[in-house]
Amino acid sequence: MNSSKVRMMVLLAVTGALALASAVTPRAQEAKKLGETVDQTVDTQQQTQKQQDEWATEQAALVNRYRTARANVEYLEKREAFEESEVSALEANIAELERRLVESKRLNESLQDTLNAVVGRLQTFVSSDIPFLTEERSARVASLKEVIARPDVTGAEKLRRVLEGLQVEANYGNTVEVYQEEVAVGDETIYADMLRIGRVSVYWRTPDGKRVGEYDRATGKWVELDDKYARPINMTVDMATRLRPTEIVDLPIGRIEP
Repeated sequence: MNSSKVRMMVLLAVTGALALASAVTPRAQEAKKLGETVDQTVDTQQQTQKQQDEWATEQAALVNRYRTARANVEYLEKREAFEESEVSALEANIAELERRLVESKRLNESLQDTLNAVVGRLQTFVSSDIPFLTEERSARVASLKEVIARPDVTGAEKLRRVLEGLQVEANYGNTVEVYQEEVAVGDETIYADMLRIGRVSVYWRTPDGKRVGEYDRATGKWVELDDKYARPINMTVDMATRLRPTEIVDLPIGRIEP
């Protein structure tokens, strides 16, 4: 083959290659752009999916926090209602205690006045009663007056002490007693055995039993009785001290004031 033909063939090959190259280049660029677009789309979808996953996680956390907060609110509401109920009950108890305190104070003041009046009457009664155990009974009344005047003693204790004192005085009316005491008979002071018959009368006798007497309610003095009363009085003293069996005796009663 001659050189001119070869040169022609090379020229045609180069021309075809150039034509082919010119035809392929736009398609490659489009494919490249398409690939880039696809990559961007994939990246966008991945970012979107990542954001959706993150939001789902955050949403779940928020839901849990909301549920926890809601549960706490419900618990606090119940606790508040319970405490309000407790406060109402306490306020009611406080109001009741205050009412009782006021009532107790009123009753205590009323009781104090009543006890003062009762002890005052008891003192008057003891001083006007037939004279027996005078020092003991007067000391008891003085002790009661001291107790009810003390602010550190409760009203209940004051009432108990006064009732005990009244009970002792009441028992004197149902008992017989023999004790020793000095009595003034006229201008003479005699140390005598005293015989108390309830609250009916009080008699005296000398230790030898020869002289006897009684308290005269009419004159308010100790008087001496006739010798004929010595035996029944001595017998009664022996019976009261259980030195002889009980029997009926005749004793002078005297005049009993109404």
